Amino acid sequence: MSARVSVVLVRPKEDGNVGAVARVARNFGAAQLIFVRPKASLGPEARRRAMGGIPLLRDAKVVATLDEATADVDLVVGTTDLSTGRSASYLRRAVSPERLGEMLLPIEGSVAVVFGPEDNGLGREELAHCDLLVHIPARREFPTLNLSHAAAIVLYAVHRARRPEDPDSTPAPELLRLNGSEKELLLRRVEELAAKAGYPAHKRHGLGLLWRRALGRSTPTEAEYRMLLGFLKSVDRWAGRSHGGR
Repeated sequence: MSARVSVVLVRPKEDGNVGAVARVARNFGAAQLIFVRPKASLGPEARRRAMGGIPLLRDAKVVATLDEATADVDLVVGTTDLSTGRSASYLRRAVSPERLGEMLLPIEGSVAVVFGPEDNGLGREELAHCDLLVHIPARREFPTLNLSHAAAIVLYAVHRARRPEDPDSTPAPELLRLNGSEKELLLRRVEELAAKAGYPAHKRHGLGLLWRRALGRSTPTEAEYRMLLGFLKSVDRWAGRSHGGR
């Protein structure tokens, strides 16, 4: 993904929320903040909460309408706390933040992610203006998130859709390269060592399953498998010396 992402806040009310959104927008590489008829003063509290996002806050555009905010945007993504489900009353279905990231993966151009005011979110007409809707799944009895929290979740998903080699992004956790042959070899060594140690024969199958489940949960790397194999080999040698090779 190489799209230019703008964050649009429609009628935001709280300075603290505005500042916190500016901060996460900077965290996740948004290029611009746009405010539509803000009720927040955008004053000292917003700047205090923005921290490293102050440049975005300082250069933010203030406009009168959502049409004006998205006039030069190629794709408008609206956020909603309502799961559209199968309802025919919505012009389009809402996707999850993860799915949004996948959909934006091949995108080039400009994308606006639009968030509504803290109390009621985006209205139907505003949602109808959007090309795509995104919904953050939450508990049914309390599905509404704080504005800055919602922005953090959605913008993180968008950020993760950027190419892995993006030089401006901190690296994702290192991929674990699993090695099935090393795992099976380790399991055989455990079985052999259990037999040599006199572990009850009728319990060895369960022991093998226990090790397989533990290894499956922990997903060791190839280097970790080799260290475990080396340890078991050392234990086997020690046991052989201690028992006169028996």
